[in-house]
Amino acid sequence: MAGLKSLAKDTAIYGASSIIGKFLNYLLVPIYTISLPASSGGYGVITNMYAIVALLLVLLTFGMETGFFRFANKGDDDPGRVYSVSLLMVGGISIAFLVLCLLFLDPIANLFGYGEYPWYLGMMLIVIAMDAIQAIPFAYLRYKKRPIKFAGLKLLFIFISIALNILYFVVLKGTDVGAAFLINLICSFVVMLGLIPEFREFRYCLDRPLMKRMMRYSFPILILGIAGILNQVADKIIFPFVYPDKVEASVQLGIYGATSKIAMIMAMFTQAFRFAYEPFVFGKSKEKDNRQVYAQAMKFFIIFTLLAFLAVMFYLDILRYVIGRDYWEGLRVVPIVMIAEMFMGVYFNLSFWYKLTDETKWGAYFSLVACSIVILMNIFLIPIYGYMACAWAGFTGYAVAMLLSYVVGQKKYPIAYDLRGIGLYVGLAALLYVVGEWTPIEHLGLRMAFRTALLLLFVVYIMKNDLPLRHIPYINRMIKKK
Repeated sequence: MAGLKSLAKDTAIYGASSIIGKFLNYLLVPIYTISLPASSGGYGVITNMYAIVALLLVLLTFGMETGFFRFANKGDDDPGRVYSVSLLMVGGISIAFLVLCLLFLDPIANLFGYGEYPWYLGMMLIVIAMDAIQAIPFAYLRYKKRPIKFAGLKLLFIFISIALNILYFVVLKGTDVGAAFLINLICSFVVMLGLIPEFREFRYCLDRPLMKRMMRYSFPILILGIAGILNQVADKIIFPFVYPDKVEASVQLGIYGATSKIAMIMAMFTQAFRFAYEPFVFGKSKEKDNRQVYAQAMKFFIIFTLLAFLAVMFYLDILRYVIGRDYWEGLRVVPIVMIAEMFMGVYFNLSFWYKLTDETKWGAYFSLVACSIVILMNIFLIPIYGYMACAWAGFTGYAVAMLLSYVVGQKKYPIAYDLRGIGLYVGLAALLYVVGEWTPIEHLGLRMAFRTALLLLFVVYIMKNDLPLRHIPYINRMIKKK
């Protein structure tokens, strides 16, 4: 019981810090898009740069975080030795990568279109190296069950970042995109200082057999990680290379990046659901057959995401103000990107079957198929359709991965999902969305009231069919008292 309480507490801290962190980081969107007009292409540079950062971080950590946990908990190796070897490998590769890139900074900057501002890329390369190195001490904090320091450093980064961005872009009215990268560099350095006690526990040990075993274990995770991150950022990396007008590419990418952030509200909702529901799902793992639990989890996940979808779309007339007005033309991507996020969430829930059967190779197959679709659609369609191709590529890639996982999963590990019930929810949500979007109401207040009524109709349907009020503990006690 004590172990479960500890797990619940740690999960709450990690979950809350992650969700709060994402929400606070979301505040940078209005700061950047209001301070940097769409025509400047500044936000397009930020979007492109952070996509490159995300991909390089996966490459430089090469699955070693997971490898560290696996070997530190295995019992065959000293955890301190595993930590030191992990840090030595990631740190060595990251520093070598940084030195090599800085030596050839100008040609690399020219390759990515930053020939006039090579230190935009230079600063972010330093950030990438620091963040990759920090990944191992952060994993060590989780291993040592120190969630408060872990969450504290993560939130410290975000608070300092927001404060400095507000100071430069809002108070001082600055417009240099490079300031955003300099601020990130400062914040990463502060976190590095906070991890000094963990770095002091490093002991140099060149354990080649352990290194080889850890590399063999981590390599498949690296492949999965590359495929997964490319599904999310390939469009933002490819866009400047294939869009016909190189100058206009930053403008269009900025519009797409900013409006996509509104759709990322779905990611925060789904993550909140996962933190709340996963402990319940895995708490049932000792039961003889928990397939019914997985089926219920899937249904509630879809209900939750459909509710989030309707909420965002119905109040988009208000949510649009989180980005600058000249970015609004890109709001048409929001429903597409949100549905793509839903597909990704369903795909995540479906992943239980190949994890439970130890056939994780299927996850690699599905991710690689999705990744290939996303990359090819972006390469061939961006020159014709611009950023709309990015939205539809993500939609298609995740849809295919989701369907493949379902079809193969039903053969390998059949689960009786409530397809009829799920279909009714999807149909009702689609109907309410169409009614809300196509009913012409000019007055904003009346339009919001009408859409709120539609949203409440969906909530009532949920309450009536799958979440009766009497099943909610507090309300159930009130009913019994009466």
